[in-house]
Amino acid sequence: MFKKYFSLLFLIAHCFCSLAQLDSIPQAPVNEKWKDYFLSQQLMIDTSLSPVFYKTAYEWMGTHYKYSGNSAKGIDCSGFAKVLYKATFNDTLIGGSADIAKQVQLIEKEHLQTGDLLFFRIKRKRISHVGVYLGNNKFVHAAVKGGVQINDLNEPYYKRYFYKGGKRTSSKLG
Repeated sequence: MFKKYFSLLFLIAHCFCSLAQLDSIPQAPVNEKWKDYFLSQQLMIDTSLSPVFYKTAYEWMGTHYKYSGNSAKGIDCSGFAKVLYKATFNDTLIGGSADIAKQVQLIEKEHLQTGDLLFFRIKRKRISHVGVYLGNNKFVHAAVKGGVQINDLNEPYYKRYFYKGGKRTSSKLG
């Protein structure tokens, strides 16, 4: 009986030592997971932007949509754009998507750069949705179905309703 317990104790000690050795293997820092995420989405990291842009977007991924929401419990498209712009550029956007469109210089799709705002005319041909451009024709936004997520401007729905991009003229943004 003693031999059986001794063997079990030896096995447990061996497993514990093996686990301790695993901890010593160099691993990517937890705070760098956002890089892998965006690369998996076929997006290059724009080094001219603060990493805060990507980290903030990553941290909000999957947050549920809530009309007029502005917290981790639920957020809408303009609330998400505001959070991302405040965290990245220390820039305050005001109002809903149509109001935000009035605060920017509107630009055509071919002039978009990472961090630019995107506007969509979904309801009655007025601006009713906003997202933030990520590059490679992709953008991040808070959608009614799916919450904060990345989509492609070539998806039929977004291609149909895309209106224009928007660039802040503030000197803070370059």
